[in-house]
Order: sequence, then structure tokens, then C-alpha cells
Amino acid sequence: MSRLGSWFRGATPKPSANPSPAGSQVDLRAQEIRLMEDAMTSAAMIMNDDIDGAEERLKKFDSTFHSLGMSVCIFMRSILGFEKAIMTEASNRLTDCENNAWNEMKKAQKDAGTANENDERIYPPGSEYALVMAEAQLMSAIVAVLHESLTEGIKGFYKLRKAFITLDGIMEAEIAYLKKKGFQPDGSESKATSTPDDNSDDADLEFVDADESHSGAQTPFQYEGHLDGKLKDLALDGDEKFTGSEEKLAAKSGFEGGPDSDLFTDPVDIFIHSGVNMCFGVLLLMISMVPPAFSRLLSIIGFKGDRERGVQMLWKSSRFNNINGAVAGLMLLAYYNGLLGFADILPSEEDVHNGAVVGYPKARCAALLASMRSRYPDSGLWRLEEARVKGNSQDLYGAIEILKNNTSSKMRQVSALNNFELSLDSMYVQDYSGMRDNFLRCVELNDWSHALYYYIAGCAELENYRNAYHAEKKDEAKVQRHKKRAEELFRKAPTVAGKKKLLARPLPFEQFASRKIQKWEERSKALKIDLVDAVGVSPTQEMVYLWNGIKKMQGPDLEKAYAALSWDRLTTSEEARNKIKAETDEQAVQDVCRAAIVRSLGRFEEARDLLEDVLVLDRLAFKGATKDDYPLPAAHYEMAVLAWAEVLKPEVRKSLSPKTADDAGSESSGSDEKEWIRQKMDDCQSWLDKVAKWEAFVLDARIGMRVQTGMDTIRWYKREHGWATA
Repeated sequence: MSRLGSWFRGATPKPSANPSPAGSQVDLRAQEIRLMEDAMTSAAMIMNDDIDGAEERLKKFDSTFHSLGMSVCIFMRSILGFEKAIMTEASNRLTDCENNAWNEMKKAQKDAGTANENDERIYPPGSEYALVMAEAQLMSAIVAVLHESLTEGIKGFYKLRKAFITLDGIMEAEIAYLKKKGFQPDGSESKATSTPDDNSDDADLEFVDADESHSGAQTPFQYEGHLDGKLKDLALDGDEKFTGSEEKLAAKSGFEGGPDSDLFTDPVDIFIHSGVNMCFGVLLLMISMVPPAFSRLLSIIGFKGDRERGVQMLWKSSRFNNINGAVAGLMLLAYYNGLLGFADILPSEEDVHNGAVVGYPKARCAALLASMRSRYPDSGLWRLEEARVKGNSQDLYGAIEILKNNTSSKMRQVSALNNFELSLDSMYVQDYSGMRDNFLRCVELNDWSHALYYYIAGCAELENYRNAYHAEKKDEAKVQRHKKRAEELFRKAPTVAGKKKLLARPLPFEQFASRKIQKWEERSKALKIDLVDAVGVSPTQEMVYLWNGIKKMQGPDLEKAYAALSWDRLTTSEEARNKIKAETDEQAVQDVCRAAIVRSLGRFEEARDLLEDVLVLDRLAFKGATKDDYPLPAAHYEMAVLAWAEVLKPEVRKSLSPKTADDAGSESSGSDEKEWIRQKMDDCQSWLDKVAKWEAFVLDARIGMRVQTGMDTIRWYKREHGWATA
């Protein structure tokens, strides 16, 4: 029996002695559509920075769709502000929404028409409510993982599995309908649907994994279904190849035609199609970004993410002018401008132009952003993304200008995000007073990590102190003012650390900051100097490296950052300075930060020399309660980035690839260059594999996400060039 079969068990309506008139069914359908469209229109106000207005309008009706809209409101408040009380409220509201959707879905199944009528549907009866339930489960999972409790986090991953199965059933129905209509996706070797003879373990799974309080068989906790094959079977984003008499309609298939498709014209079908692509895209993308160090958590839910397919499905949903399309667009821009903004190992612009899904499509993102800004002209979210685009294009000063003019959002959460981005950009351009003030404003705007905000504000004041200390015309009052303020901020940070946790673990950056300050306190006592004078290599530039601001900086700012890492910036005696320099982890921090800067400046051999000084160090040198434990794995990662950078730079290939006695344009030389590129790819993969398998360290998740993106890129490149291995 097909996977959908168990969904229909018991759902076939019994003949009634007094059947409802057809007209009443039409009226009910029309009412459902009106409620759904009103709820979506109301919820879309969120994307225009008007959560209050959205909630006020959504309160007017109590349909399941309005319940979903209210849930989206509280969900957006919770993830944008990271406030515990709001997260708890979001969890409760999402649970209510999920239960309501379950009841409505069961009612729709019971009230379904005849089999002949159902055969003309794209989706089985009740699919719209199944989608609402999956959206609630997906949002619940995200909130749970962001919650402090490990128990809640595990429940969240279980919710992901449930949403996965629900969406799987809806997508299966869509594929079956398209095939029935003659749109035969290419790739018949993959299983698109289960058959009555299918002996797979999940052939009889419930379409929806019921809560424990509901009757019916439960799905196994470990899900290893066939979605991967199903999605491979379903080509996406312009790659469709159809057969049959309707080949001329291929361009208008439901997968390419977007809102104008001949297939997706019914409002309920549009809601389902755009919503499934949005939800599935978010789910696949989110799981794919889990760093290698968290691989054990993935085993809980038993399936893998797929970054390429997730991104493609989000692009598909973003074409629709509804709340689903807007959320998909926001996720895409957050992914490209956020995650990929931190990544180094990405396809070239030429590769992206030729279809590399794992890369950063600048033109396409610009068009998407323009579309979203026209749809929601009052929203600061889209202006924030515009600033991120500027930053990723190495126009930090242009980004700062946009952010400074984007502080008047009606949503405090949007203002908080905008201010945090402004804080980071101020740090990258080394505007230390602006950096200090903006990070302190973060304390006022949200509750996520006050310890981190105070710590980085202290780093900014430290740089102001060092500037004043080394000024040609020293102003002693100014020197002492900055010194006192820096110490106050550093000492404040540990007092507010630990109030936020992720899966019962301290936030990595809070743990990092607390260890740093403890190290400086111990050093100040040992050397008999003040806390601020005991700080070693620039902690500001260290933070720039860890946030990969180096990627956004141009030459002059990079040179200034390199100088800021000098030991001459310290404010203590030469004897004390030499003792600080002698600490292995301290020197390694400087070498890694400088290597990243000179690599960004194109000085690859200099970068390699600095990294090799780190790579020869013993791991034991980085062990200890206050030791910086990330420089050694970071150095391995930087070696991978160097190998990739050399692949992307034609002038580097020309100078470093093997030479032959033949002319440079000869077939032999071309073969040598290809072999050299493949060797560099293997080197890159080897360095990444080492970091992926590294033992736990404080910032393993942050570096791990960059590693994961790099591994996706290498996997894509090898596949494209026929170098992939089984």
C-alpha cells in the first residue's frame, strides 16, 4: 500500500440517508478560501514590520488558518528577539495550532466527496490542514532548539521528523498528480511513490504522525524514508525534462510557471504548493547547515538535509505573492547574505552563473530583494538585507549608511537585528566608538547574549585605550578614561554570562568571552599588572576573524587590521609583553588572524608560512581551562581556504601549476593544469575533513558551519567535473 494509503484508512465517507446539498459544499469551500486568504493577507503584514496590526486583524476570526497566522506572529517575535518568555508563549500557541489543524484535517477526510471527485484534486482532502500542522511543527522545532533545555531541543528534533513525514506525503501526492497529467519528471530510476508490493519499512507510515493522545499506529522514531530519491526524481528550478504529448506545456508546469501556472490556479492549491515548497525548503536547508560537530543530533531524526534542493524549493516558493513566498524570500536572503556571508569556500561567480546552486547568485538575490521591497515597502527587514548585500560586496561604508537610516522600525526585533548588523560593520571598519555604543545598545534591544555585547564593547574600549596610550600627544585623562571604561565592561561580561543556554549548553561565544577574561585576570595577577594591560593580541581583530569580517573588508581596512595585531599595541612593559608573546596559544591566535588577512590581500605564500607555524604545534599546548583552543583547527580550515583560493585565481594557477617543456597552450600543459586543480581540490577536502573530525572545542559550531559549506562546495565541484567518488 502506498504511504498515503494509511492516511485514507477510515477516511472514506459512509453513504448518508440525508446527504448535504452540493450547494452547501460549495458554500463551505468558498468560506474556507475566504478565511484562508484573509489569514494569509493579515499574516503578510508581519513582513511589513506590522506584527501588532497583523495580530489585531487575525484576532477577528478563529479559523485554523488564523491560528496559524497568530502562531507565525509569535514565532517571528521569538526568533527575532530570542526572549525566553516569548519562546514559551510561542511553544504553547504553536501546540494549539497543531492540534486545531489535526482536528480540521480529520474532519476534512471524513467529509471528503466521492472517489471520482477526489481523483481530480491535486492534493488529497485535508492537505491544507496537514500543511498548517507541518508548519506549526516546523516552527515548534525551531523554537524548541533555540530554547535552553536539552529535553526541549530533543522534542524539537522529533517535531522536525513529524513535519518531514507530513510534507513527504503532500509532495508525493503532487508528484503523482503531475505524472497522471502527463508531466513525467526525468529520473525514473528513483522511486517516486511506493506501490502495493513495496516492502520498504515505511510503506505503511501514517501521513501524519499522531500525538501520543491520538489513536492510530505510530511511526518509528528513526525515519529513513525515500524522500531523497523522491526529490531527485522531481527536478527543480528550471531543470525539468518532460515526456509525452504535452511536452509543449513543459514551460508551464507547476514547477516552472509559478503563480501563473495552469495547474496551480485554485487558491487552496496555491497555498499548499507554495507552503510545502517553503516548509520543505526550510527544513532541508536547516538540517544541511548543522555543523559536523552536531552530527550526533542528526541521528536522532534519522535523515539528512540537502542544501541544493532546499534552496531550489525556497526559490520556487518565493515566486508566490503570499506569506509563504515572503517567508521563503526572507529565508533565502538570510541564507545568502548571512550564512554564505561568513563562508569562504564557495563557487566562483562564473560557476554560479552556470548553475552552481551552492554559490551566491548576486543578480538573482538583487531581483528577489527588489521584489520583496516593492511588496513590503515599509519593512526594515528588507533594508537590513540590502545593507548585508553591500557588506558582502565589500562596501561596508555603504552598508553602514543604510543601517544608520534604518533604525525606526515599528518592530523592536527588527531594530535589534539592524543594530547588531551595524555593530558588526562598525567593528569591521574599526570605528571603535561606534562599535562600543552600538553593542551597548544591543543590550537594550534584546536579551540574547548580554555577556557577548559587553565583552565586544570592552574590546572596542580597549582599542580606544591603546590608541590614546600610543598617541603622539598623549592625553593622560583620556587614556585613563578609556582604560577604566574597558575594565568595567570586561568585568561586567562574566556577571551576565550563562543566563542563556542552547540545548542546555552555555552559548559558545559567552563561554569564549568568560575564558578570555579569566585568562587575563590570571595573567594580571601573575605579572602584577592591571587587567586591561594584561590583554594580549587584539581581541577586536580576533572577533573580526571569528565573524569573518575580513571577507567584507577592502585593502586599506585590511592593512589597518593587520597593524592592529602588532605586539607593539600592548600597553605594558617589554618584559611583560615578552611573557605574553611566549604563550603558545596567544601567538597562534595572532598567526591565524594575520594569515586570514594576508590571504584576503592575495599574499598566499605569506599566509601559508604563518599557518605552518601553527600547524607544527602540539595539541596539548591548547589544552587548559583558559587556553584558546580554536587556533589549531582554524589553521587547518585556513589551509583549506588557501587551496580553494588558488583554484579560483587564474593568475595563481598559472604561476603555481606544473610546467612542461611544451608550449603553455599545449594539450600537455592543459592536462597538467587540470591535474594540479584536482590535487588542490583533494588538498582542500583533506583539510576540511580533519576539521570536521576534530574533537570538541568552544567555537566548533561557528567554524563547523564554514566547514560544512566548504564541503558542500567541494562535493558540488567534484560532481560537476566527474571527480566524485561513491
